[in-house]
Amino acid sequence: MLVPYNLDGKAVSDAPPAPLFPAAPVLIGSEIYRHSIYGRSHPLSIPRVSSTVDLITALGWLNPQQYITSPLATPDELARFHCPEYIDAIMAAEQDGEVAPAVREKFNIGRNGNPVFPEIFRRPATSAGGSILAAKMLAESAGGTIHSPAGGTHHGRRDQASGFCYFNDPVLAILTLLDHGVAPVVYVDLDAHHGDGVEAAFHDFDDVLTISVHEDGRWPGSGLFGDRAGGNARNLPVPQEFNDCELDYIVHNALVPLVQTRQPAALVLQTGVDALNDDPQSKLGLSNRAIWRAVRTLMPLAPRRLVVGGGGYNPWAVARAWAGIWGVLNNFDPGVAHDGEAMTTPLPAAAEDVLRALQWNHSRGRNPPEHWFKYLADSPHLGPVRDPVKAVVEDVLR
Repeated sequence: MLVPYNLDGKAVSDAPPAPLFPAAPVLIGSEIYRHSIYGRSHPLSIPRVSSTVDLITALGWLNPQQYITSPLATPDELARFHCPEYIDAIMAAEQDGEVAPAVREKFNIGRNGNPVFPEIFRRPATSAGGSILAAKMLAESAGGTIHSPAGGTHHGRRDQASGFCYFNDPVLAILTLLDHGVAPVVYVDLDAHHGDGVEAAFHDFDDVLTISVHEDGRWPGSGLFGDRAGGNARNLPVPQEFNDCELDYIVHNALVPLVQTRQPAALVLQTGVDALNDDPQSKLGLSNRAIWRAVRTLMPLAPRRLVVGGGGYNPWAVARAWAGIWGVLNNFDPGVAHDGEAMTTPLPAAAEDVLRALQWNHSRGRNPPEHWFKYLADSPHLGPVRDPVKAVVEDVLR
């Protein structure tokens, strides 16, 4: 049984969570993200989930009855996908604050961007717990929408940390849905990096289709043109400077028909926002408006919908993008801050205060532009739909 925990490890109230669900979307979060970082120089040294929830609250978009404190997944629940020895190693790393060389080598802990930090077990177990709980809630209802921005750790492997990911919460969520008889499931990944861990986990599952839109040639180097991973995956590697018009083209000409063909009982949508033009970890060029349009278009295609986060390494871009996703899920218009190309309607003072309080130890954070504080929506990043984009769409529809 999942038990919700506060940051101090104590169980939270047993009161029924989010009584408005499934009539209204649910937002899952935790205070652990407000204080936990991977290290001062790590890309995940920034606040993301806490600033997103703060911004949503400041915008007046969150009814307290729509919010759930994320549970902490138990080792047994994590072992539905992950190797028990690996789970034990993560727990020991948190207790000891270090790992032995043999453990580092075997499980990829403490190297390659996967540091040992004070909450190395609790933080990823909290995001996994949130996604598992979301899947259970969706499985027990005929439909509904849950947003868990802390999720989306799509690189995690059964017995290794990878790409800043320790436990693979999308895999655990999908397995939970399948265990409850919810099938087929479609997983769509919009992160700049290929969703390799999820694709590998469901290589032999005929009732799960994984779709990944990611930067061509970007780490981890998988998800190549034409790669279908045995038939249950579709990969759309896109070129640098990928623009809003190109994502719109992919959504309407590839993602929508692929999802509709499967008629999924559930859709899991990974919304990593490192594909945004303002993110330092890719060379793609999207505005947050394009991400919001993709979410709005895909949501009606399945009765049960879990929206998770993922990458995103500019604290202002992440908070604004994920807050806007919550707005889309609740039928608010996150684009009201702009009028076409012009930024005409500033955010309310409380929302601007949330953004001005953020800091980023990065060259782009030394003198951030005013629109990162004052407006929710980016200016559109328009452009032509180039031949490589048309080619990947044609390929996945064959």
